[in-house]
Amino acid sequence: MNAKNILGEAAGALNFNRQRSLLTVASLAWGVACFVILYSYGEGFGFALRASFQAVGQDLVLMFGGQTSTQAGGERSGRKIRLEDTDSGLIRDNVPLVAAVSSEMQIRDATVVHGYRQQNIAVRAVEVPYGVVRNMSLSTGHWISSEDYQNKERVAVIGAKASQKLFGEAPPNGETITINGLPFQIIGLLKTKTQISNYNTPDNECLFIPYSTASLLQDIKYPTNIVWMPANPMFRQKAIKDVRTILARAHNFSPGDERALQIIVFNEFMKIIDTMSAALQVLLGLIGSLTLAIGGVGLANIMLVSVTQRTREIGVLKSLGATRGAIRFQFLAEAMAIVTLGGLIGVLIGWAMTAGIHTLPLLGPIFKDETGTGTGDIQLHISRFAVIASTTVLEGIGVIAGLLPALKASRLDPIEALRYE
Repeated sequence: MNAKNILGEAAGALNFNRQRSLLTVASLAWGVACFVILYSYGEGFGFALRASFQAVGQDLVLMFGGQTSTQAGGERSGRKIRLEDTDSGLIRDNVPLVAAVSSEMQIRDATVVHGYRQQNIAVRAVEVPYGVVRNMSLSTGHWISSEDYQNKERVAVIGAKASQKLFGEAPPNGETITINGLPFQIIGLLKTKTQISNYNTPDNECLFIPYSTASLLQDIKYPTNIVWMPANPMFRQKAIKDVRTILARAHNFSPGDERALQIIVFNEFMKIIDTMSAALQVLLGLIGSLTLAIGGVGLANIMLVSVTQRTREIGVLKSLGATRGAIRFQFLAEAMAIVTLGGLIGVLIGWAMTAGIHTLPLLGPIFKDETGTGTGDIQLHISRFAVIASTTVLEGIGVIAGLLPALKASRLDPIEALRYE
């Protein structure tokens, strides 16, 4: 028997047992679809968590003063270090590995009034690069400009939740508010941030004004903190070391004294998010694999039953000269045809369901994000890895599930097989 004849026999056998073959294909297709959908969910969940965490800043480094733990330059240990408003310029001019840097002054619970509405809102006085460092995307208007900063303009950018408190559903752009009695004009409205990481007050609830203008409200010599981002994540640690060295020289403390200058690298917390995402994907992938394995057990059972039912047929084939290899190949071809068709249908079902569902709510409802962008929600997209992995696993299951029945069939004695009732 040549390959063409063997494949013809396999096709005929599948067609003869059409109902059984279709049910087996359906069970395998459902297993593949479950694997694809579950893995896509895990991947979308991880992406939503990462995006919501990075809303605080793509590669944010937060820095504030501390207390010396060693003696340096004749100074005693235990001396308090306070960052100054000139430090951001010092970093900008002397550390080329820093892409953007800004001083930040936090004015908590400022009295903000618009018309008859009065609210206590956190105000952040910042420099122009702050918008880049902190991932500030605007819904309307524009961010603080260099001219606003240089001219000490009384302008403000308002967070989405703060805008709701002061203006309700009305557009805030161009409106005038007072901050601690001083009039400011709203020039921009931030997009709602689905933000699971922050420091102090979430951005949605804040007002942002030029750092220079804050001098009209209070002393700005000592900022609350300084934020910056490295030019390249690969050189983040080198940038941190250079920043420490520059500020140690300016404030007379040892560059190796980590307590003197507190630095929080938000990207380091991404390891926790990535670990959670990976654990969920492994769990969902395992569940999907078990579903596929159950389908494989069903396939093996069906193929064993097929061998039993076709014992006389096998005896006839062997008496006509069919070799053991030909018999094995026929049964393996039947098993592989079933798993291949089941895999193809399963991928199509998985693709259709992920495309139909597309988005599942996660953080959007919590943050009342009504922008329609789906930021912070689970976006379902069929994963190339899920397709390749499920297909590979399924083909492996097909080989294993078809091999044992094929071996059993090939070892049947033709005389005993012809006598089989």
